[in-house]
Amino acid sequence: MNEELARLLPPPPERDVPPGRLSHHKERLMRLIDEGRPDAASTAPAGPAAAAATADGRGAAVRGPRPRRPRPALWMPAAALALAGALTAGLVTTMDSGLGVRTSDGETAVVLLDRIAEVAAETEVTPVRDDQFVYVKSLSAGAEAKDENSVFVPGKPYELEAWLPQEPGPVKQVALHYEGGGYVPVRELLPPGSPGTPAGIDRPTYTWLASLPTDPDRLLDRLSRLTRTFEGQEKDQAVFDKIGELLGTSVMPSRTAAALYEAAAKIPGVTRIENAVDPAGRHGVGIRRVDGHADWATEWIFDRHSLEYIGRRSYLTADGPMGKKGTVMDESAVLERAVVDKWRERPGA
Repeated sequence: MNEELARLLPPPPERDVPPGRLSHHKERLMRLIDEGRPDAASTAPAGPAAAAATADGRGAAVRGPRPRRPRPALWMPAAALALAGALTAGLVTTMDSGLGVRTSDGETAVVLLDRIAEVAAETEVTPVRDDQFVYVKSLSAGAEAKDENSVFVPGKPYELEAWLPQEPGPVKQVALHYEGGGYVPVRELLPPGSPGTPAGIDRPTYTWLASLPTDPDRLLDRLSRLTRTFEGQEKDQAVFDKIGELLGTSVMPSRTAAALYEAAAKIPGVTRIENAVDPAGRHGVGIRRVDGHADWATEWIFDRHSLEYIGRRSYLTADGPMGKKGTVMDESAVLERAVVDKWRERPGA
């Protein structure tokens, strides 16, 4: 009888999952099963250990991870701020809240990143030409220290506008900032005779980002090989921070943004933060990773409903020579982002 009824019904629609996405979701499911086992090894980082000060040959103190390009007054955002103000999560920041995306308080960081990746993959992106510039306006702050022997204290948030050239390079001016009423050219420290800095992991243009593999495993392997670490920094933390920089300093193809989030979900130790706050006072959901060796944490902050990237922050997780636990070392909130055709051009001009 059941067979006769089945023959009378129309065949069900075929909606095969593409092989790549099928294996992707299968791996996600297996990881979630492992996370739920009582005897499973925790993916959380080991307890923080204070970074002990050492001495170099001249007797000068050498402390935990320092910013790669501090200002003369030891102003400290991480390298992303030096390039473009730790700005925005690429074109993922234009995700349409009309998609009705919602997050569940019970989902893990892996599930949340997978949802963000799916939204990113569905976002339409207009390619950026090599002769254009990415413009971002942000509210940023970086910790400051009087000298090498002083602890860092949080700085006051200020507005920062940044223009990033998309020329493949090499270029000698990697960005232009407007802050405090004046324009500040940003140039790399190059050896004499150098032609400049080409597009790459330290100057991510749209074209360069589009050249990255979109398979998350291959992408993670590529980033691991290209990413440098600070003394005492975990490699996984360096890659996590680098992904944040890539998401925060350029516009990129939607599939590249999705792959970066998928790659981040594969890094051990990523956790979900239920209430993360950016320097503009906006509350959202966060993705965090803690470097237990360097006592350092980095958070990416997303709108709870649209999953739009709204900001980032880094802070100390233990008392140490750099400062007290909880000291915010750098943070930023995205206020506006656009693509323009020349230096100093603002959207709508």
